Amino acid sequence: MSISFGREICGNLDAAESREWLVTNGSGSYASGTVAGLSTRGYHGLLVAALQPPLQRTLLLAKLDETAEYEGNSYPLFANRWSNGTVAPQGYRHIESFYLEGTVPVWSFACGGALLEKRIWMQPGSDTTYIHYYLRRAKRSLKLSIKAFVNHRDYHSRTHAQEWPAKDWRMSVKTIEHGVGVRVFPQAQPLYLLTDSGNASLKNEWYYGFELAAEKERGLNDIDDHLHPATFVATLEPGSSFTFVASTQQNPNLNGAVALDLRHQYEQKLIADWQAKRSPQAPPPPDWVQQLVLAADQFIVDRQGGKTIIAGYHWFTDWGRDTMISLPGLTLATNRPEIAESILRTFGQYINKGMLPNRFPDDNKPPTEEYYNTVDATLWYFEAIRLYLVTTGDDKLLADLFPKLAEIIEFHRQGTRYNIHLDPNDGLLYAGQKGVQLTWMDAKVGDWVVTPRIGKPIEVNALWYNALRTMSQFAQKLGKPEKDYDAMADATQKGFSRFWNDAKGYCFDVLDGPNGNDASLRPNQIFAVSLPESPLTPEQQRQVVEACERSLLTSHGLRSLAPDDPQYIGHYGGDQRHRDAAYHQGTVWEWLIGSFVLAHLRVFNNPSVARQFLEPMQHHLYTAGVGTISEISNGDPPMEPKGCIAQAWSVGEVLRAWLATEK
Repeated sequence: MSISFGREICGNLDAAESREWLVTNGSGSYASGTVAGLSTRGYHGLLVAALQPPLQRTLLLAKLDETAEYEGNSYPLFANRWSNGTVAPQGYRHIESFYLEGTVPVWSFACGGALLEKRIWMQPGSDTTYIHYYLRRAKRSLKLSIKAFVNHRDYHSRTHAQEWPAKDWRMSVKTIEHGVGVRVFPQAQPLYLLTDSGNASLKNEWYYGFELAAEKERGLNDIDDHLHPATFVATLEPGSSFTFVASTQQNPNLNGAVALDLRHQYEQKLIADWQAKRSPQAPPPPDWVQQLVLAADQFIVDRQGGKTIIAGYHWFTDWGRDTMISLPGLTLATNRPEIAESILRTFGQYINKGMLPNRFPDDNKPPTEEYYNTVDATLWYFEAIRLYLVTTGDDKLLADLFPKLAEIIEFHRQGTRYNIHLDPNDGLLYAGQKGVQLTWMDAKVGDWVVTPRIGKPIEVNALWYNALRTMSQFAQKLGKPEKDYDAMADATQKGFSRFWNDAKGYCFDVLDGPNGNDASLRPNQIFAVSLPESPLTPEQQRQVVEACERSLLTSHGLRSLAPDDPQYIGHYGGDQRHRDAAYHQGTVWEWLIGSFVLAHLRVFNNPSVARQFLEPMQHHLYTAGVGTISEISNGDPPMEPKGCIAQAWSVGEVLRAWLATEK
């Protein structure tokens, strides 16, 4: 896909710093920044390494400040915002264009008559970032001076050089072959800054007061300090290149041309594998969908010999719910079933008391009780397995996991954590206790659970019904008894009729809560239509889709609450309390567009119309996280993207829905 910007974006600071790029390595490490070249988040950096994949992400190389000298003139190619708000220098003014080459960001800097290209990518499977410079156009040589800035902090935190622990760091900066080695304290991960040519001079100086505008807007610590260990200088002749490498390995490949070709081959294979899944009679896919296939790969990472899914960049790790929802789109829709199998088996190892973990500890240890605070992640597991079997017919995986699935059903029937249990009176699942958030609408500030949803949430029971019918099918496939699952499903289907709010023409969101039944119009009922096994009548399904389309549908997804509700908040922003207050009270969630499209397709059976709801996403790829899809957007027009710049279930569900409308 030709995602590109000229000076109209690159030379406008507000526009250029609101667009962010992302490259990854498949183990949880990444590099990311803005089109403008200045850091606006503490999560930005050229090497943020997952030291215990996919966790313990640590900022190692913060940034490079490059200056080009050509025909007697000096051109800063970088920008910094300082603690007094000043942006200096303003190197973004020299950016003639920016575009994505696959997932590789490419800048073209105009330095008088010279044109210098810069590319950034990571080596798959290695904590190695390449920054490659190519002098595409020039009459004579160009001198390039690069100041490197390093750090060694958790990607959530900040470094203040005058405070602990940074004030006790004893930076070791040593000249080595091809560059310098940096160790900020004796136990720290060494960082190697290397080049394929040029010279390095040691500096070992602190630079103070880098301001992070996005963190300031979010009410977080917005000042960071970095160490400048060395300056690198190289001379480029017309048509020549220079490669800078940051790595945790002392001897990475320094041949930038070869490394870039390997990166391109890797991404070309992703596209080829995806194309192989599609029908030969299908028309050529649009470029923006192909771009999402590459974006999907960025979330798939290693975990202790298996695979898992990063929920979102920059600040999420692997979450059970997000993994199960996004898995079909990220792996099955892209023709990578072996990765789906690895993820399903990996998560199966952590089933405890009939539940999948909501997330994992940051120290890579097995999850303890508090990490199982989810009622829906486990039920999404059934649907992920079902879709895997439809795609592969892999009965061995089903046979291996079936005892775990049966255990899940039994624990839910008898009761498990957080008062999750089957109500024998209506066949519906009840979940919740004060102070705990269990559904995907899980915002919590201190002791305040914004949308507690204690009782019988509709999507939980839609998933429960779907899981029971699915288990009956699984049992029959394996020659095991299925009658108990069918009986429970029949009872749930009968009890599910209680969700229908005839006065409103759509479903209650929660039944039997502390304050009775919740009639708020929320998107959770869409799953009772989009899941393959629906407990609603065809007429009820139609009314649900029309209600969601009428009040919740936007160009980027579904609002989490109808605008006419007194609790509706149309703008997501401010400090954490304000943001979390709006998170599920009107904010648009991109991932929900997938289920809406599938539900619309089921009810109206018109693929061409259903696909039209996905088409606005192609424009979204030019904003926020360039080439990918954000976590959320404002509920009010123009639905500005917010939250994570790249979200797994957003990308996965758009891909899955698009493929469904192709059939």
